[in-house]
Order: sequence, then structure tokens, then C-alpha cells
Amino acid sequence: MQLPGLFLRFRRVLLVVLHALLVPVGYYAAFALRFDFQLPPDRARLFWATLPYLVAIRLALFALFGLFRGWWRHAGMSDLVALVKAVSLSTVLALAALFMTGNLTGMPRSVLALDAVTALLLFGGLRFAVRAFREDRLTPWRAVNGKRTLIIGAGIASERLLRALQRDGDSGMCPVALVDDDREKHGMHIHGVPVLGTTAALGSLAAKLHAQLLVIAIPSATREQMRALVESCLATGVEFKIVPSIRELLDGRARQGQLRSVQIEDLLGRETVELGLDGPRAELQGRTVLVTGGAGSIGSELARQIAGCGPARLVVLDQAESPLYFVHLELAHAHPGLRIEPVVADVTDQGRMERVFAQYRPDFVFHAAAYKHVPLMEHNVVEAVRNNVLGTLCVAEMAARFGAEKFVLISTDKAVHPSSVMGATKRVAEQVVLGWPALAKSRTDFRAVRFGNVLGSDGSVIPLFKRQMAAGQPLTVTHPEVTRYFMTIPEAVQLVLQAAALPDGAAHITMLDMGEPVRIVELAENLVRLSGLEPYKDVPIVFTGLRPGEKLHEELMSDREETVPTAVAKVRVVRAAEPDRDALTAGLDRLGAAAAVGDPADSLLALCELVPECVSPLRERGAGSPAAAE
Repeated sequence: MQLPGLFLRFRRVLLVVLHALLVPVGYYAAFALRFDFQLPPDRARLFWATLPYLVAIRLALFALFGLFRGWWRHAGMSDLVALVKAVSLSTVLALAALFMTGNLTGMPRSVLALDAVTALLLFGGLRFAVRAFREDRLTPWRAVNGKRTLIIGAGIASERLLRALQRDGDSGMCPVALVDDDREKHGMHIHGVPVLGTTAALGSLAAKLHAQLLVIAIPSATREQMRALVESCLATGVEFKIVPSIRELLDGRARQGQLRSVQIEDLLGRETVELGLDGPRAELQGRTVLVTGGAGSIGSELARQIAGCGPARLVVLDQAESPLYFVHLELAHAHPGLRIEPVVADVTDQGRMERVFAQYRPDFVFHAAAYKHVPLMEHNVVEAVRNNVLGTLCVAEMAARFGAEKFVLISTDKAVHPSSVMGATKRVAEQVVLGWPALAKSRTDFRAVRFGNVLGSDGSVIPLFKRQMAAGQPLTVTHPEVTRYFMTIPEAVQLVLQAAALPDGAAHITMLDMGEPVRIVELAENLVRLSGLEPYKDVPIVFTGLRPGEKLHEELMSDREETVPTAVAKVRVVRAAEPDRDALTAGLDRLGAAAAVGDPADSLLALCELVPECVSPLRERGAGSPAAAE
């Protein structure tokens, strides 16, 4: 076996031996310092008499504080704190042991104090010397022929980035300076890189230093600050990137030292909400979970997050065969020990749903299967009713019949004062989940979650804009004043899982505090700028008018609802009067009958009767307008 292999195999033993040899060295140095390096014979005898006590106690305390387990090349503040505690406590215990054994007579008190200092210098210095040697040997990154990089921000994120670059000789970046608006940091150096000025001088500094890459390393920046930084970077004409957030690192979406392009999510009008998964993980671990619509944008991300919570079995159901195949392939690769069951099925097929629930008997059901495209559903009323209403009723009834513990419906802000077929069907789906008589008698806990628009989901506005830009087409916005509430896919999925984990067992609707709505035209303008182009000049933005069923502004709750806070910050529960169960039963019977015969006009009339708060365009169509025809 080679020498490095032998060292790793017997590493802990060798460390104990090394410390056992160095303790006497430090102790003798303390005696030598006390007596000006002329140790009298009686003091030498005292040294040898008391040495075994100190060695035994110090080694025991070093072991107790884990000082034989750390990697010295990664020594940090936690190791230094542990060393201080071990040395201090061992000194106190050694003093007590010498007193109890009568060996304290003639012992200068300053020796033990000097011994503590020399021990800290010796053991701490050795550890950090190894780290310094390893880092300097691995990557003298200032000598690397990489892109000359100017880092924006001189805080913790910048220090971590520089440390990662220092260890990674293949990063392709050569940091030349940092800029920060805190003038007290100017003139300082972080890992040898100087802090030269403020972000206001970014353009002149980039030109002076011949910067080839700008890196934004300010995770605490607000969206307004981020917008200003992006505009400053764009003005320099230099390529720029951003340091990923801690959440992206923890989720595995990025690694330390890896950069990414600035995304449209970074420029939204509010901070991204991080809800975490501790509560959901405790709920889902070891359970059987069913996700309907599991091949869609939200459903597939739900499946990914749930798979990470350690369920016993994950059933992913969708009627889209090819997307389901690829989701299953991805999950099976990422979680080889998890039982993943891909099921091709239509949620409106009652017999098929009955067989699925009988076979798998899920504890948790996340119902994400739905038609969601507003203009498309305006021309496909019957299919919207079948899938969004009757499909929800079918899955909910199966969950109740087969004893599912919880059922969570994915809803939308378009269900509030709906003006579209899609919004009306989702509002009825909420009523079904929260008020259907047969479900109310079951032991299943039924809940719903309302989303705003989800950035990056299939068919959402940002992918549309990107396709239009790639094709050299103008970006199309329906109206210059149209606004929407936006959330990211991770936010949406975390909200769903947190809604499932909330302790309140009463049926309710959960929503996220989403801040202020965002103007769609601003999203289009920012996307153009992030591409290094000028909106309206390099890329036209045209206004096409609101499409059928669309509203100028969306709402998160109606005037008949109110919200109350929950134990989870930024998550609120919507409280509203329970639906009239007799009216709901009668309305659903009529709606089901209209859908069964394929009558879009009658289906629309039945929808409006079930949703009395729907706004006038939908009610006018329900009264018999030709626009009701499919």
C-alpha cells in the first residue's frame, strides 16, 4: 500500500501520536519562557512529574471536542473554537488534578497560563499552516489565464466565491478587483483582491481594469437594487453573471463557485419566498403519495420535491404518455431506492381511478391535473368542465372512499371573480373540495392552494417571450397596464407542500403573500435588457388587446373572503362561508348532465349558476351569446 493510503488508513492514530508528542513540546516551552530558557534542576523535575497529568487530560479533551476528526486542509473558525475550549478546559482540569495529587507545590501559576497560550499557537498554527499550504499549492489563481473578473459586492458571498475560485484552478476567472457601496471597505483586500470603489464607478473601473466578466455577488440585494445593478452592468457592455443563492446551493441546482446568468425571476417586484421542507418532510416520509398531472410543470416539480422527502412510494399519474415517461426516468435516476409508479390515466375515468386507488391506496393526494390555458378553454368549455370540475370530483371521491389522509387541490387566482371558463371551473373545483356533502362526511382532510402565475411553467409568458425573441418576432403583450401576481416554480411547490403540512385540519384555501402585482410589459422590457438589447428599439413590443376571458388585473381573494396568518411566514389561509351544499349538489348534477351530452352553452350556464360572483363577460356569454359555442 502506498504512503498516502497508509496515512489515510491510520490517520486518527497518527494524529493522536502527533498531539501526544506536541503537548510536551508546548509544556516545556512554557517552562522555558517562564525561566528565561534556563530551567533549574528542581523545575525540570517538576516538569517531568506533572507532564503525564497534562498529556492524559489534554488528549482526552482533544478527543472529546473532536480535534482528531477534522481535516486540517479545511480548518476554520469552528475548529478554532473547539481548540480554545479543549485547551482552556484541559488547563483547568490539569490544575485541579495537580492540586488534588499534591503536585501543585512549587508550580509557578504562570506556567499553566503560558502553556495554554503555547498550545493554542502550536496546535492552531499547525492546522492553519496546513490549510494555507494546501490552498496556495492548489491554485495560485492570480496566475491563471482566465477572464479578468470584476466582482460586485465585498461581503460574505464574495469571500466564498473567491475562496472557491482559489481552490478551482480551472474556473476560467481571474479576479482583479471588487466594488462595494460601503466606503469603509474601500482599500481593503479579500483573499488578496482589492476593493476599489462603488457601483456608481462600475463603468469606469471595468474599462480601466479591462474587465471581461462582471459578477454580481450581493444575495441581500432587493429587486430594485438588482434592477439598478443589471442596468449598470448592461451599460458597460461587459458579460455579467450572478452568484447563486444559498437555496440554489442546498437544492443542488448550483454548486459553490458556479455562476449563472441573471434571470427574470431576479428582477421581480418582491423577494423570493423560501418556505423550506422540514414540515412536509416529516409528513411525507414513509408514506404513499399520489400526484395527478405529474408530468406537467407543477406536477413534475411536486414529484421531484416529494421524492426528496423520503416517501415509501410515489405514484405519478398523467394522461400524457411521453412527458410521464421522461419524468419517471428522471426520478428513477435521482432516487434509485424509491418505489416510483408511473400511471397513464385520465382523471375523469371513474373506473380507472377506482382501480388506481384500490391498488396503491395513497395516504396523500396532490391533484395538479387541470386544463389551465385561459383563451384555449374559452373555446373548449365542455372539456374544461370535464377535466377541471368532474375530474376533481372523481379524484376527491376516490380519496375519500379509499381513506386518503389528505387531499390538496391546486387552484389559481383566476378562480377569484372569474371572467373565464378556466377560472370558473377552478372556482367550482374549490367548492367541490371544500363543500361536497359526500366528502365532508369522510375522514380525509381536504385543502386547496391558490397560485398566481407561475414563472417558467409550460405556456407561461416568459417562455413565450423567449420563443418570440429567438424567432426574431416582436414580443406580444395584451395591454400596457395588464398586471399579474407571479411566483416561481419552487415557491409554488413549497407552498403546496406547506399547505399539506399545516396543522389546521379544517377545510381551507391556502395562498402565499405575493407582494405587489407585476406589469407584464415590464417583464418584457427586462427580458429584452437581459439579452443585451434595447426594448422597442432592438426588439419591438406590441400590444394585442385582452383575449377572451382575460382580466386586466387578477385578484387573490374576493370581497367575501378574508385571510388569516399561519405558523408559516408568508403563508395565509383564506376563510370564506361554506358553499350551500344542496345548491352545489344540484348545480353539479346539471353541470355533469350538460357535459355528458357535450352542450357548451348549457355547461356555461351551469357554471355561472355555481359561481354567482363571476364577472359580467362570462355571465353574458352564459346567457346565450354565440361566443359560448365550442
